Amino acid sequence: MSRQSYELEATVRERIGKGAARELRRQGRVPAVIYGDKKPPIAISLGFKDADKRLRAGGFLTTVATVVVGDEKVRVIPKDYHMDPVRDVLTHVDFLRIGDNTVVTVFVPVHAIKQEQSTGMKRGGALSIVHHEIELQVRADQIPDAIEVDITDLDIGDSVHIEDVVFAPGIKPVIHEKNFTVLAITAPVGFTEVAATPVA
Repeated sequence: MSRQSYELEATVRERIGKGAARELRRQGRVPAVIYGDKKPPIAISLGFKDADKRLRAGGFLTTVATVVVGDEKVRVIPKDYHMDPVRDVLTHVDFLRIGDNTVVTVFVPVHAIKQEQSTGMKRGGALSIVHHEIELQVRADQIPDAIEVDITDLDIGDSVHIEDVVFAPGIKPVIHEKNFTVLAITAPVGFTEVAATPVA
């Protein structure tokens, strides 16, 4: 399931450059740019409170938004943002304009589901998520909230590799190493597997 889209009100920036950007921030605005989809870039500014709220809500870089600029509504996805290193406040956003078939590369979190039913967890094993995010190539309007991995049948010592994960149609993982481990059930400290002793 993809995240709920949202709208941000924006105004066109009449002036660009560092001085103009500083002035905007003093006015409680965040400089931003919309680019892509073979159209000219648009320099805009956003209300700081609305933009910061969306950033802090989570999933900022994986959620499609609509930026309202005057009478125009532009579908976008945030591609990058900058924070003030001292004050930890939003200072700039880059938006990618998306069309009907725009494919983006994004990082999506891994969620292990059915942990209560997991064989290995019931036996005292610990869940170890090796890759907390997986890089995906996916249509911008089909980005999932998370990649869910069912660990019901995993026992202590079992693991799930990227090739074991089932992705929805149209979602392609970006693989930098062959069949890497996504998660595993590790043994508790002092655990030893006791082999069955045959009866004489």
